Amino acid sequence: MTATEAPAIEAGHHQRILDGLRRSLGGALLDSVLERGDLWVRVERAAWHQAFEAGKRQLGLTFFSFLSGIDWQPAPGLSGERTFKGEEADEAEESADEVAEVRTGIAGGATRFQVFARLYDVRRHVGVTLKADLDDADPRIGTVTDLYRGADWHEREAWEMFGFTFDGHPGLRHLYLPGEFEGHPLRKDFPLLSREVKPWPGLVNVEQIPAHLDPKNQPAPPAAEPAPVDEAAPAEAPAPAADADGGAG
Repeated sequence: MTATEAPAIEAGHHQRILDGLRRSLGGALLDSVLERGDLWVRVERAAWHQAFEAGKRQLGLTFFSFLSGIDWQPAPGLSGERTFKGEEADEAEESADEVAEVRTGIAGGATRFQVFARLYDVRRHVGVTLKADLDDADPRIGTVTDLYRGADWHEREAWEMFGFTFDGHPGLRHLYLPGEFEGHPLRKDFPLLSREVKPWPGLVNVEQIPAHLDPKNQPAPPAAEPAPVDEAAPAEAPAPAADADGGAG
């Protein structure tokens, strides 16, 4: 195997993980999908910590890769062109946003918010992505920092950007934003004021060319006058004709 080749995943490793999670969680394992050589498992919110514990203690998933959140709500009119289409168009767009269907990804889902995380078996080179539905009004779930210390900052980021609360976390506090910051920037309904003031760059022509600089409004340049002819200058003599041998006659 060369240095650029990924190690082959032996047949049955994903199934072993799935079977182990089923034994540990029972009916709390809601859905699972093995797609493109990868395993996704959705579990009940109350079984989140239990799934991580089974993964680490029983299934060899000792490496915590990442944790993040998803907001499946369609973006509410953030195309960057809202304020330039008129109030009626904006109201129609908002109404369409309200009735838009929320579609979730692999392994399904029943709520707007989901939390998901990736665990990996470094010996067998196989992993699993765990996900859970969160309550729309109060998106909270148990921390897994007692099992994977690397989850600390990931949970803090999800708390800061999505507003997810991780019960039992040792200290949820801001990572990137100032302490007095209000709102959660990665939620689809977070108001991006720069888009409300002017369109998102590249979507429309934000700045029009001033009228006095527009080439279409400039007067046509005057026609060039023909060069004066000097009548006193002698006429140019014609070139001598060549003889049959190619020389001048």
